[in-house]
Amino acid sequence: MNKVVTVIIACILVLNAFGQMNMKDSTAQVIGYWNLGDTEHYKVSLQKVRLKKADTVVNELMTYNVDVTIIDSTANSYSIEWFYHDYKTNSSNELIKKITSLSDDLKVVIETDEFGAIKAVKNWKEVSVYLKESINQFKSDLNGVPSLEKLLQQIEEMYSSKYAIESAAIRDIQQFYTYHGGKYVLDEHLEFGLQLPNVYSPEKPLNSKVILSLDELDVKDNSYVLRSSQEVDSDELTTTTFEYLKQLAKTMKTKPPKKEDIGTLTNLTTTASRIHDTGWLIYSVQTKVVSTKGVTNSEIRIIEID
Repeated sequence: MNKVVTVIIACILVLNAFGQMNMKDSTAQVIGYWNLGDTEHYKVSLQKVRLKKADTVVNELMTYNVDVTIIDSTANSYSIEWFYHDYKTNSSNELIKKITSLSDDLKVVIETDEFGAIKAVKNWKEVSVYLKESINQFKSDLNGVPSLEKLLQQIEEMYSSKYAIESAAIRDIQQFYTYHGGKYVLDEHLEFGLQLPNVYSPEKPLNSKVILSLDELDVKDNSYVLRSSQEVDSDELTTTTFEYLKQLAKTMKTKPPKKEDIGTLTNLTTTASRIHDTGWLIYSVQTKVVSTKGVTNSEIRIIEID
């Protein structure tokens, strides 16, 4: 076959394979076109800020690196390994430093469908064992301080079951694949309800309202930008938090709170991501803001390709 013809056919195949952006109808479909062994390296930062009225009372920053590798693929699924390493924090507290490094050298293997949307954490049992062993290594440093022991117990609970891990312990992975599997129209705003896992009461998922849009199609860089906001039902959030705090007080043998003590909680999460047409994330920032009675807790997570 003529070499020029071969090259032309190859180009057509490539265009068909990676034609997720369609400028004719201004759409983008987020699909993972990945090969076995493909790896990308990411830097992640998580900043936690607490404001009490106008005063900043907490400002903590944690950073770490993740190697994301395609370790298996079939006609309708991918197995993807997330390898966590090089944790750092700006905190001078030694205990916080140890808690920050709990996931150092941890491997999480997820399964996605053929489009790259998350289906499950495949090695959740290994993840649970790994974290419990890490926690047990420095429990002796607590010297029987109940509040710190309870903190470690809460962390253990986050990794105690498949449900807990998938709903609360892989938030960076969930952020990464937020938009995978969907097809979006430029400047079209989608509004829909979505139930969220409730780690305090798994049998009572929380209702939320989601607004999502495709904001940009960049043909030159072969990428697009998606944004979303998700607001949790305030009444449900307040009730489930109050019930959890009552149970916590019972466990700690302390005075239980009154509902008016915690006020009305609000929870708003916004996520903006630039994604390459191959399905690899380029940059993403997610901001979660929880507020009640003049206190605002913010978490800002940034994931960027290294």
